[in-house]
Amino acid sequence: MSANISDSDGLPQYDVYNYTCSQGYLLLPVINEFTWANNVRAFLYLLGLLWCFLGVAYVADIFMASIERITSKTKTVRISDPESENGFKELELKVWNDTVANLSLMALGTSAPEILLSVIEIVGNNMESGALGPGTIVGSAAFNLLFISAICIYTIPDGEIRRIASVKVFGVTAFTCVFAYVWMAIVLLAISPNVVEIWEAVITFVSFPLLIIIAYSADKNFFIQKIRGKRQRTHDVVGIPMDAENSQNKTDGEIAKLHSLNDKDISDEMTRLARELGREEDLPPEEAANIISRHIAAETPHNHGWYRMNAIRDMTGGKKLVPQIMDTFQDVYNRIQKPEDERPETDKFSVKIDHSEGGKHAVVQFTAASVAVMENEGKVRLGIKRTGLMNIPVKVRVETINGTAMAGEDYKAFDGIIEFKKNEALREVYIEIVDDFEWEPDEFFFVKLKLDPDSNCVLGPSSICEVTIINDDEPGIIAFSKPSYVVKETGLKALIPVVRLNGADGHVSVKWQTKDITAVEGKDYSGREGELVFDNQETTKNLNITLFESNKEERDESFQIELTETTGGATLGKISKTVVTIVNDEGKSDFEILFKVYYKFSFYPHQCHTEFNGLVSRILNMTKANLEALELHKTTYIQQFVEAMNVNGGNVAQATFVDYILHFCSFFWKVLFAFIPPAQYVGGWPAFCISLSVIGFLTAIIGDLASIFGCLIGLEDSITAITLVAMGTSMPDTFASKTAAIMEKTADSSVGNVNGSNSVNVFLGLGLPWLIASIYHGIKGDPFVVYAGDLGFSVIIYSITAVIAIITLVARRLTPSIGGELGGPKVSKILCSIFFLILWALYVILSALQTKGYIKVNIGA
Repeated sequence: MSANISDSDGLPQYDVYNYTCSQGYLLLPVINEFTWANNVRAFLYLLGLLWCFLGVAYVADIFMASIERITSKTKTVRISDPESENGFKELELKVWNDTVANLSLMALGTSAPEILLSVIEIVGNNMESGALGPGTIVGSAAFNLLFISAICIYTIPDGEIRRIASVKVFGVTAFTCVFAYVWMAIVLLAISPNVVEIWEAVITFVSFPLLIIIAYSADKNFFIQKIRGKRQRTHDVVGIPMDAENSQNKTDGEIAKLHSLNDKDISDEMTRLARELGREEDLPPEEAANIISRHIAAETPHNHGWYRMNAIRDMTGGKKLVPQIMDTFQDVYNRIQKPEDERPETDKFSVKIDHSEGGKHAVVQFTAASVAVMENEGKVRLGIKRTGLMNIPVKVRVETINGTAMAGEDYKAFDGIIEFKKNEALREVYIEIVDDFEWEPDEFFFVKLKLDPDSNCVLGPSSICEVTIINDDEPGIIAFSKPSYVVKETGLKALIPVVRLNGADGHVSVKWQTKDITAVEGKDYSGREGELVFDNQETTKNLNITLFESNKEERDESFQIELTETTGGATLGKISKTVVTIVNDEGKSDFEILFKVYYKFSFYPHQCHTEFNGLVSRILNMTKANLEALELHKTTYIQQFVEAMNVNGGNVAQATFVDYILHFCSFFWKVLFAFIPPAQYVGGWPAFCISLSVIGFLTAIIGDLASIFGCLIGLEDSITAITLVAMGTSMPDTFASKTAAIMEKTADSSVGNVNGSNSVNVFLGLGLPWLIASIYHGIKGDPFVVYAGDLGFSVIIYSITAVIAIITLVARRLTPSIGGELGGPKVSKILCSIFFLILWALYVILSALQTKGYIKVNIGA
């Protein structure tokens, strides 16, 4: 409060250094705010609090990446293998057990702000207990268990369920997440009311490693090793049950592991989906790759930390860990998510994707995917067409991209906006071509369409146009681009390019025919003869040869395609014949096939990497690139700064309007924290230590911001803690759990992780500061006082609601009509979600009423 003092003349004087809500805080305020209106101060402190929540969430992303790096450490062990040359084989095993990692470093990562807030508050308050830290821990526990569980129950698609897989571990953490708070109440209310003794603090703190040991033992079945009077036989080194192949009596957790994808599964799944999506006539390869990448990400199990990092990146406009899919192709993704026997039969030539979604959006694309222009013509005309929604104006950005032709030397760069008026269906753009009067081979560049984030428009499949600059007006020479091609049998089609060189004027055609070598027409492929037509300025056409897949093992087969005669003035080039080899790729990796191809066509080693130039191979390569780009941590400072300074981590094409706003709000934090060493350095430990220190500093600021804001609007610290601070620190976990509930096959990463975090909050978040403060006061010879009061009441209310919530989750699992902790029939999941939200609201309301004195329940002496 401000000091109002009267001088000798009776005039009021004010102490400008002791004004409302200015004293008793650790770091703030940093400047004198005496002249500021309290409502303005409250608004600014609220903005600062929200901004700091964003900052601590972003640095927590780096912290989680370092933890992921630390816990992903592996070791190599040898096991006996009589069939191998050395008599053994090597296996790479994880050093960290998943349960130990989740309850130690992962739990620390998700709960670091709450834990550090409690520690910093006591240390900064002369080793005296405050209300903000403990209140935030209890408030976060209630929010996590009740509010987040409600979201997870409801967010599961209708009719689907998610069950806890590691039931034993869940049982341990569910018990401890209640016991921890019951123990807290016993300490404050029963054993030594309003005083924490050293032995009580030691038991609280030691319960943290004890919890890890018990959960690890439960995970490894140490308490139930004896089955029917004998121990389970396990592998001598790896510790895997010898009868693991017998899945009759497997737990949900073991079954979940069986359904997770290993490296071979992922490779096979990618190939299968690439072949399936390759039949979609109107699906661009890059979107097919995004769909496959998202499917693989959804099928691969992830821990809660991974989902938390993805949620933080969503909140800050950063690079997503889950590939984004355009709304236009969402139906395709939904279809491949279903089991294969439940998917509708699709015909490549009958499937049409409506990019406009029934006329809701305008669709803009080039009229042709490639064009050619004579160098001496001076400019090239590109047509841009609009379909779909026509009654609105539409803007699209057009920009050029270098290929072998360079801007300034071969053409003039273009970067501008093209606007379609209402009901306008066609626009044209002209790109200037530079005539340098020197002979040079045909060169090309690209012209790309881009949209503004808030545009009510989507791009069609022909959003990039390839422009080839040629040197004369001749009809051209028609030939194959090379004398041999290799295609995969499982690709179902061979796309053999036929090129038109040294001219592209007028309409020309070329006839072709096939000739069997070892492959048989009608059995291995469909060909015989045909005619390929080139329109004016068209330079490349594909011969589409259908391949027939054989289910039996057979050697590679080959056939020949010959160009026979041309029309329209064109002539045949030197490579008028080509040999196509059909590789039997069943059970072989791309590397094995490529290795074989290299030696089979050793006269053309520089062309080996282009042998698989069909649509399926392009989709596979794009998918692999997408998956590699989803790495959790960067290897260099340059990569960190590039990702930090660009919206969506540099993937601007998929950035939304909201991403731009969030990127702007968090830009300062992103650039600042890019100076933290990458998680790849020294096993992740430098990033771990520095980011933890930064979280501690920001948490201290958040504590002051929250206390001052509460003071300015008349809220006690205990109310601010269980509402604003608890929700702010738990918001990343809310989005993480929601995503995990949808994507994961089990409920462990969404709801199961909540109990572990709640237990760690008490054992570590209160045990550590209690231990420090009780020892400090013990040395001084006075007691460490922790007034139960409102905190004790809040703990009791939470414990009651937690028991009810856990019983409800178990009842949902055991109820035949539901069958799982999350999801289930629509009515039941809605009612259960509302019930959990009511429990949380009751906890907050009753705790606030007790603090305000509207209800009086005598807790403690």
